[in-house]
Amino acid sequence: MMRRDRLFLVGTLMAVFSADLYFILLPKLQSMRQRSHHVCSCAANNLTLQRNGALGTPLLSSWTSLLPQDGNASEPAEGSSKLERLFAHPLYNIQTPALGPEERLLQAVQLMEYYRKKVSRWERHIKLYSEAAAMSNMTVTDHEVTFDPDASWLKFHLGINRFSLYSRDDPAIQQLLEEMQSMTVVSADYTQDEKALKGACDCTQVVKPSGHHLKLALKMQNLAKAMFKPMRQERDEETPEDFFYFVDLQRHNAEIAAFHLDRILDFRRVPPVAGRLINVTGEVLQVTHNEDLRAVFFTSPANNTCFFAKCLYVCKTEYAVCGRPDLLEGSMSAYLPSLSIAPRISIPNPWTRSYTFTGRQEWEMNPFFCDSIKQLYPYNSGNRLLNIIDMSIFDFLINNMDRHHYEIFTKFGDEGFPLHLDNARGFGKHSKDEMSILAPLSQCCIIKSSTLMRLQILTRPEYRLSDVMRESLQGDILHPILTDPHLLALDRRLLKVLRVVQRCVRRLGKDEVITKDFVKSSARPQATTEMKEVR
Repeated sequence: MMRRDRLFLVGTLMAVFSADLYFILLPKLQSMRQRSHHVCSCAANNLTLQRNGALGTPLLSSWTSLLPQDGNASEPAEGSSKLERLFAHPLYNIQTPALGPEERLLQAVQLMEYYRKKVSRWERHIKLYSEAAAMSNMTVTDHEVTFDPDASWLKFHLGINRFSLYSRDDPAIQQLLEEMQSMTVVSADYTQDEKALKGACDCTQVVKPSGHHLKLALKMQNLAKAMFKPMRQERDEETPEDFFYFVDLQRHNAEIAAFHLDRILDFRRVPPVAGRLINVTGEVLQVTHNEDLRAVFFTSPANNTCFFAKCLYVCKTEYAVCGRPDLLEGSMSAYLPSLSIAPRISIPNPWTRSYTFTGRQEWEMNPFFCDSIKQLYPYNSGNRLLNIIDMSIFDFLINNMDRHHYEIFTKFGDEGFPLHLDNARGFGKHSKDEMSILAPLSQCCIIKSSTLMRLQILTRPEYRLSDVMRESLQGDILHPILTDPHLLALDRRLLKVLRVVQRCVRRLGKDEVITKDFVKSSARPQATTEMKEVR
């Protein structure tokens, strides 16, 4: 009897086990097997890479769980805007803290007073110059200057705060870009750094001072000011292999593309930049009041109007830029507020390069260089070091090796962000990724949580970096700004940044590497450029 009961119990257990195996375990195994064809199975705390070639996207289950969900993660429908969807993502709609007077760079009353003085100085200057020109029987093109309290450049300057140069939803930025592309130019001159050289550039110097590069300060009808960098290289040309980074050409399209990338990464530390076709005769030669600039204009054998830089090193016709016959494309970078009302300080980059043919800096030989930097002021507290790492990621993506200094607004002190200025030596080579640019990240092994999550989002098909960059750049009148190889290089470099972070997490752990920096998310981001009426 007992033996029969045992047999019945064993049979019952086997039946239950068989049913469990058939109806529960087997379906789960089949589901896991299907998913394994798409994504590798990852341990809970490990960062891994897909094993499908060099373009596998770094995945980390504990990181991706931090990403705000945006509902539909499928491939966007045909014709939809990836860029608009990216900027609608919760990560791009994070509310900044309420801004008090000390967190805004300028106040409306202060800026408007400066503007009125600027208009008055201009009117006096034009009157005196016109009288002198009449006495010399010289023709002067006289454009009327308008006083516009609602000018976009004023709103841009008022929007600068402790966190960024402009807010995400600021309509004045788009207006400023459009005005720089088309507004009447009333004055052209050399930039201040070129004037400071007084033409005395030492040809024996390996690294020439910034003033020797050919660029102009253009003033527009509402007294907005922009730096014009002319086209020096065709889009499909790469920097020659034998060129050192410190003698590379400055590319106007790199300045334009850098602004768009900085905005997509949500750093917002590059002043607005737009492309423009300039008539070098009508918009430079005929409106300049600088006789030195007039003197460097000539007509080439092909009947093109050309001009060259003031510095003796490049004051030769071989270094000239020429219109076709008068039209010349270039970048227009909006000026920041005058140093007289918004002083800035220039600080050497701890990871600066040697700028010699053979020399090497300490960070290039010492993998523990960051340990000493972390002990130094102002990198031993606050966000300065994290911001430098943000800057290195930005420079790596554009392949810019020429970041020897950075500037901050003195008003914001140690908590001020570094400005991403002078990016014209980026995008020189799409075929090479200079990993040494990432030394701050690879040596310090820390990164902002917000930066990391945005980098991860930009690897997704629905927000792919090359696609949103292409779409953003199409809004510029000089498009295409970058060739496809340069756009695809952005995707490749982005994955390499994430792999560096991956190695840091494996070595030190997530908590040591990823620094939380988020503030409260808001459906309606705060605009920072509301200007009170001051007349």
